[in-house]
Amino acid sequence: MSTGTKETAGDNGAEAAIPELVIISGMSGAGRSTAAKCLEDLGWFVVDNLPPALIPTMVELGARSQGNVARIAVVVDVRGRQFFDALRESLADLDAKQVTRRIVFLESSDEALVRRFESVRRPHPLQGDGRIVDGIAAERDLLRELRGDADLVIDTSSLNVHELRAKMDAQFAGDEEPELRATVMSFGFKYGLPVDADLVVDMRFLPNPHWVPELRPYTGLNEEVANYVYNQPGAKEFLDRYTELLQLIAAGYRREGKRYVTIAVGCTGGKHRSVATAEKLAARIAAEGVETVVVHRDMGRE
Repeated sequence: MSTGTKETAGDNGAEAAIPELVIISGMSGAGRSTAAKCLEDLGWFVVDNLPPALIPTMVELGARSQGNVARIAVVVDVRGRQFFDALRESLADLDAKQVTRRIVFLESSDEALVRRFESVRRPHPLQGDGRIVDGIAAERDLLRELRGDADLVIDTSSLNVHELRAKMDAQFAGDEEPELRATVMSFGFKYGLPVDADLVVDMRFLPNPHWVPELRPYTGLNEEVANYVYNQPGAKEFLDRYTELLQLIAAGYRREGKRYVTIAVGCTGGKHRSVATAEKLAARIAAEGVETVVVHRDMGRE
C-alpha cells in the first residue's frame, strides 16, 4: 500500500483532493458484490468490474470532482480477465502518484464456493467445459499474487451476508481509521487453520481442560477454565513474551503500511485453551491502543 500526499493540482491550478481508493477482489462467490454494496451504503462511489487499466483514470476523474467523489471502491474480478494483466501496471501507476489505496480480498473454501454455485445453479466463470472445482482452481491460480498483496483478507466460508457486512462496517464505517486493527480468532486445529490468518498461535502445549470432568462442559470464557489454563507452568510467561513479540510485529506492520492483522489462536477443539488465550491476548493488544475484535470461530461446534 502506498500513502502520501492527498492533493494534486487541478486544471485551474487549484488544489484537488485525491480520492481514497479501495480495490475489492477475490474469489467468485466469496461475497465481492456484498462487500461493494456495503461500501456503497457507507457513501463510497462504487464501480463494478472496471478494467484495471482504467483505475488510475477513475481516480483522476474523482480528483476533478471538487470533493464530490472522496472515496472510490473498484471491484476487479476474473470477468475482466483480458484486462487483468494490466492491474499490476495500474497499481504501480497509483503508487507513483502517491495515491492512498487498499486491496480487500474476499476468500472462501472450495467446499463453500461449490455449495454456493450449486445452490444458484450457475457455472463458475472460469470452468469452461470442466467442473466447478476446475474453475475455482484456475481462479485461485490467477489471483494468488493479488491475494498476497492484499491489505485485508476476509474469509467468508462460514459467514452469512449480514456477518460479512458487519465485518466491512467494522473496517470502513468509522470517520477516522486507526493505524492498525486486529482480529484475534480462537479456533480448533481439528477443524482446520483459518485461511485468513496472518499469525498462528498453538496453545496445545498446555494441559487440556477437556480432561478435567468439572471443566469439560464449559468454555474458555468461564473464569474457572481461564484460571486453570493460566495457572499452568509457562502459560503466563508465554502470554507476556508473545505480547512483547506482537509489539515488535505491530511496529513493523505500521512501517509497511499494513492496517489489518488476524491472529489465530488454536487448540485441539477451539473451546478451552484457545478461547481463554484469545480473550487475554486481545485485552493486551487493546491496551496498546490497537482496535481489536475477538472472534471464537469453533466455540460451541463440538
